[in-house]
Amino acid sequence: MTDDPVPVGSYADDQLLPQLVAHLREKRGRLRQEWAARIQGAHLLQAMTPQEMATETTSVYDNYVEVLETGSVEALQHYARDLSERIIPRGVETNEVVGIVLLLRDVLARSLFEKYQQDMPTLYRVLDAYEPAANRIANTVAVSFVEERERVIRQQQDSIRELSTPVLPVRERLLILPIIGVLDTERARQLTEQLLRGIRTHRARVVVIDITGAPAVDAAVANHLVRTVDASRLMGASVIITGLSPEIAQTLVTIGVDLSKMNTIGDLQGGLEEAERLLGFVVTRQEGATS
Repeated sequence: MTDDPVPVGSYADDQLLPQLVAHLREKRGRLRQEWAARIQGAHLLQAMTPQEMATETTSVYDNYVEVLETGSVEALQHYARDLSERIIPRGVETNEVVGIVLLLRDVLARSLFEKYQQDMPTLYRVLDAYEPAANRIANTVAVSFVEERERVIRQQQDSIRELSTPVLPVRERLLILPIIGVLDTERARQLTEQLLRGIRTHRARVVVIDITGAPAVDAAVANHLVRTVDASRLMGASVIITGLSPEIAQTLVTIGVDLSKMNTIGDLQGGLEEAERLLGFVVTRQEGATS
């Protein structure tokens, strides 16, 4: 998307555009109220309170007229993104945002028709200039809203994945990565990224990946686990995989995964003991301790 000026048509009279903008500003209160009434009549933005509706419609109206005057949509883009950040979490949909902008376009067009209906040549020139600009504004708001909505969705998805695959430091140079739930290709990719960041941050030498809570692993994910092991080794960390179910073990054998690259231990406790051995820790029993 570019910030090129909105085409405003061919104005033989340089005073026509200022007159148009001056009219929309002079009638701002009445036109904004008419627009708000039409929004309510169309049952849009019902998640907003009346006070919020008044604030937002005033801001949109002022930005709209400013774009008509200056020809630049940059300010409108910034406002559309800010508005999206506020209303997307409240469940406002894209069709509602597009709907209110189209309603404003129509309200203003009707106002221009009323003003210039006795001078049809001027009215045609005004509408020829207004309609392309209004359509460009509607498109700008819609695109900005969709882009922000997609960004929020991606951010939420990333947060959910991070919560579902935490990299936990257990002790110095030792990390645990418990995997719970379905491990698809996208989640496996993010798992690798988080794990490598964790290895670098904690200067880990051993990582225990526990897949006890993973119900199944397909060929793509299994091969991704192998690549994760290789990448971790390049970062200076050994990987121990624990919690292999009989079904997953059979899958790994069936699809021909190179098991020589995997250090597997039956359960998490055994994996931790092996990790401590690799780190050089020795578990000793104190005299008089009971089992």
